[in-house]
Amino acid sequence: MSAEVPHYFLCPISLDVMRDPVTLATGITYERASIERWLFSDDKGTCPVTRRALAPVEREATPNHTLRRLIQAWCAAHQVERFPTPRPPLDSSRVAALVDEGRSGSGRGEAAAVREMRAAAAESERNRRCVEATPGAVEFLASIVAKHSPTSSPADDALGLLVALKPSEKSLARVLEKQAEFLDTLTTVLRRPSYRSRTHGILLLKLVASSTPPARLAAARPDLVREVVRVVADRVSSKAVRAALHVLCRLCPWGRNRVKAVEAGAVPALVELLLDEGGRRATELAVVAVDHLCGCAEGRAELVAHPAGLAVVAKKAGRVSPASTESAVRTLHAVARHSPTKAVLQEMLAVGVVAKLLLVLQVETGERARVRAKEMLRAHARVWKDSPCLHEHLKATYPS
Repeated sequence: MSAEVPHYFLCPISLDVMRDPVTLATGITYERASIERWLFSDDKGTCPVTRRALAPVEREATPNHTLRRLIQAWCAAHQVERFPTPRPPLDSSRVAALVDEGRSGSGRGEAAAVREMRAAAAESERNRRCVEATPGAVEFLASIVAKHSPTSSPADDALGLLVALKPSEKSLARVLEKQAEFLDTLTTVLRRPSYRSRTHGILLLKLVASSTPPARLAAARPDLVREVVRVVADRVSSKAVRAALHVLCRLCPWGRNRVKAVEAGAVPALVELLLDEGGRRATELAVVAVDHLCGCAEGRAELVAHPAGLAVVAKKAGRVSPASTESAVRTLHAVARHSPTKAVLQEMLAVGVVAKLLLVLQVETGERARVRAKEMLRAHARVWKDSPCLHEHLKATYPS
């Protein structure tokens, strides 16, 4: 215990004795887990010690067997527990072999292949990238999800592994090209009673939606939109809700999808989410989604009909981010322009919309938000002229 550890046994990153030393092209040796986390998880493309930029081919570290044997010999000589010999890292040939075994074997062979791939991907970021980059691996896992019963173990394991792999847009595009009904498969996953499966399903749908052509998103099936809205309404998990909001924001720039989402109850679900004061990112996404939905008459009618709809949207203007302020003011502008009934205008005055518009004019906000706020105040000055929020100099600006 009193023996001094040689300095070259210590990893420059973790400062612990190295269990699996590997050497970069710069000649510096690190603990494999530490340098892989630096290069892959943290996405740093340099050698931590020399700060030299590493080309992609130089990021594959070489095992330093000599140093590992010296460390093990030193441990034995000083009665220190020896580190076990590390397992060799995964390579693409092994992943390809697992994919072939899974495709050619029985259901038991598929399950074994998925389990081994999942265990390897969980060991390190390098292994995860290796599985994702192996040709055919992502397509194989997607076929398992589509092929098996939603409650089967192979399908559930394959779904979880797909989410962990975070496939690239190119990989997901190949999946959609070979499995045209994969979006329907994800819809089925979102109907499961298990919150864990639904979380995995919506996280994967978020990745798929990001790589799906707009024309295909514009033709999304009503049941898919409905299940996405249910994830928000059920508050499956904070991560799942954020993913569902991302998907809604991808789906709702197109008119028919807006109507589908409104019919599925999206507006009340989003208003209730905003009332609960969720996280900053979820709030921002929810305001943007409401903005999209108010691009159609059905969405505006639902927002006005909700007792807290206009009030909660106005509350978020100027409080979360410039993007949410822009979306909130645009939502109020759409209501004031297309649904300016006396009852609606009086409600906007009563719930503080007018006060918030005046605040938008006084604080540092985007120019477009300020222009829309001025336009609303000018257009409805006759209705709002008696508001206590309008000071004398503002009344002169907006005469009756």
